[in-house]
Amino acid sequence: MTMTDYQITLKPVYSSPAESVPGNIRLPEGWTLAWHQIETLKALRDPNVDVVFNTAMTGDGKSLAAYLEVLQGECSAIGLYPTNELARDQEIQTKNYIAQFKPTNDPRVVRVSGAELEIYAENEGLKKSAAIATRTSQSEVLLTNPDIFHYLHRGAYITPDDSPDKLWGRIDKDFDLFIFDEFHVFSAPQIASVINTMLLIHCTNRRKKFLFLSATPDEQLIQRLRQAGFRCQVINPIEKGKYQFPDTLEQQQQLQSANWRQVARSIQLSFVALDSSPKASEAWLKENANLIASHFEQHLGSKGAIILNSIAAIKRLTPFFQKLLQPLGLTVGENTGLSGRETREQSLAADLVLGTSTIDVGVDFKINFLIFESSDAGNFIQRLGRLGRHDGYEQNGAQISFDGFTTYALVPNFFVERLFEAEVHPLEPHGIYDRPFLNDIVWEHYRTINDFRGYYARWGAVQSFRLFYDLGRRTVPHYAESREKFRKLCEQVFKTKLKSVAGHVSGWAKEWHQLSGKKGNPIADDACSFRGSSPLQCGLYDLTESNEADRFKTYDLPGILSNLEIEFRTEAAFLRSLQETATRTGQPIPKGRFAHCLAFMKLVSYREERSNWKFSYSGDLGEKSNVYKVQVLTGIEIYQSDNRWAIEINKRLRQEGLVCYVIRHPVYEVRSRLRLPMHFQIYPISDRYSFHDATTPYSIAFGQSALLLDTLTHQLKNKGGDPIIL
Repeated sequence: MTMTDYQITLKPVYSSPAESVPGNIRLPEGWTLAWHQIETLKALRDPNVDVVFNTAMTGDGKSLAAYLEVLQGECSAIGLYPTNELARDQEIQTKNYIAQFKPTNDPRVVRVSGAELEIYAENEGLKKSAAIATRTSQSEVLLTNPDIFHYLHRGAYITPDDSPDKLWGRIDKDFDLFIFDEFHVFSAPQIASVINTMLLIHCTNRRKKFLFLSATPDEQLIQRLRQAGFRCQVINPIEKGKYQFPDTLEQQQQLQSANWRQVARSIQLSFVALDSSPKASEAWLKENANLIASHFEQHLGSKGAIILNSIAAIKRLTPFFQKLLQPLGLTVGENTGLSGRETREQSLAADLVLGTSTIDVGVDFKINFLIFESSDAGNFIQRLGRLGRHDGYEQNGAQISFDGFTTYALVPNFFVERLFEAEVHPLEPHGIYDRPFLNDIVWEHYRTINDFRGYYARWGAVQSFRLFYDLGRRTVPHYAESREKFRKLCEQVFKTKLKSVAGHVSGWAKEWHQLSGKKGNPIADDACSFRGSSPLQCGLYDLTESNEADRFKTYDLPGILSNLEIEFRTEAAFLRSLQETATRTGQPIPKGRFAHCLAFMKLVSYREERSNWKFSYSGDLGEKSNVYKVQVLTGIEIYQSDNRWAIEINKRLRQEGLVCYVIRHPVYEVRSRLRLPMHFQIYPISDRYSFHDATTPYSIAFGQSALLLDTLTHQLKNKGGDPIIL
């Protein structure tokens, strides 16, 4: 197959201007608002609407719609962003809006991340609770992540003697609007968390407004909020015919003269069919490196991005492309979850940036050349949306214009066959299509991953019970009526009784005490977390990182075993090195994230080939897999034939009580049949009877992944007791 066999053209997208603007809206001179921006403002001002969903397309100014009321000086808002990069990008954008709109109250913008919060608390000699209270009181616009928002409502930053509403009681009162951006990247546990938090705010406060910004809103969320009595309004420009997709330059000019705004440019999209091997995309990029270099030579002033699923692949490819493009005077940047902060911040200014999901969620960078792989339909649409958002960029005071937009989608063979080669195929080579049509086709013919809808009834109410319990403490008697209202709404939304949940929570605590002799409740803790705990997280000192202060990182043990060459370090040596580096560089390095690390290592290099390994269990997993429930196990170890550090790791690992779910089927089968997301944390494990088997017969998931897997087991179990895949 040649590169252009399956090339199509995507039409440009134009967004409708507002039909009318309320007289009390103050805009900078020459500004025109989009239809969806004014409709969002109207909905947020409507006393009969509690929750607004804005589903405008990527690049159509959803952020301005969110902060328009703030920019009128009428409102204070909390913006919640799934990545720190996106929050940092939004901070710059919001401050620019304030400079242009000049609201009379000159709202202060404060951004809070976990690392910055820890550093601020240390520098000021404050507890985290005091640091949060201080930072939030200094802002009318607070930008943070939903993790912090979740944990401050769960009492994570206060002491047991504090009143449970010490932080959220004032914060929820001080802010009028709660904005959730790019919420489609989250799955059932995070959605359940947000529902519980919204119910808490709804029951303990006067009515607040909630705004969700997502081109693909979660129907489960909307449905459950309506069940709880929230009055929801969806702003959907596509449904209302507020987008146009012109075929000719003349039609584009007509739209522009009518104040329609271009939000996406025409794109040449090529589908590249690859096999399913782990390094297929990496191999294609190396084999076609000259195609990439020639693009930059033929289209001067281009900016590009390569987005892959694997951090290790990006780490291997970055020096390859740096060497390739340096003779052309071009720079190459890297942006992954293992890239240091300075590296990530500098990467978006490079001529070519290589990254993972850290750059495909909302960050607004200016490119006209994109190569990406994807794991499922939503992932494909999200990454394609990075391209065509800008006509060019500014460099050294001069405006550089792009001369076209090109993308290569590296996709599985079966997807290309369905799109172009099947007896009934939706796309023709060199066809011209609009984006909504292509998005619908992708959803229909690509992989769609499991939405874990069973999670809400099975685990969502565990969070509800914890919040309900806290509202009953003697320090907050004034919440008695709110507490009862909260209970009824949670039972209505999650379709379960909190009394029944209380019984489960008590039972898990007893089982843990019998196993370990300790107090606590690891299963309930995981159910009440936002993204899950990380019992396998390790501290890394990254020798491949150029900025010394950024060398201290965390990464999960499975990823380390698969992709990294490491040397073992003691905790004392790691922390001593951290302190010495912070002193020498004058850059504070937050220590809190290393407090619960399983082990500490030095990252020497990235493996060229993914290494094989597995978990092992000294007992009988047959009986553990037959119980079909989440459980806590000790005695789990790792086995990797060439790992001389395994003994040191296993000394610690076998002592850990790990929340897990065990299935009597190989990993590849479980992944395929249950449509698990690409990065779902499920791994091979053998027991004493299967240790030498050629194929590892069992699978194990940990933490929040174990809870998610638990909601699917009805598909893995038959009446005879042996699990089967239906």
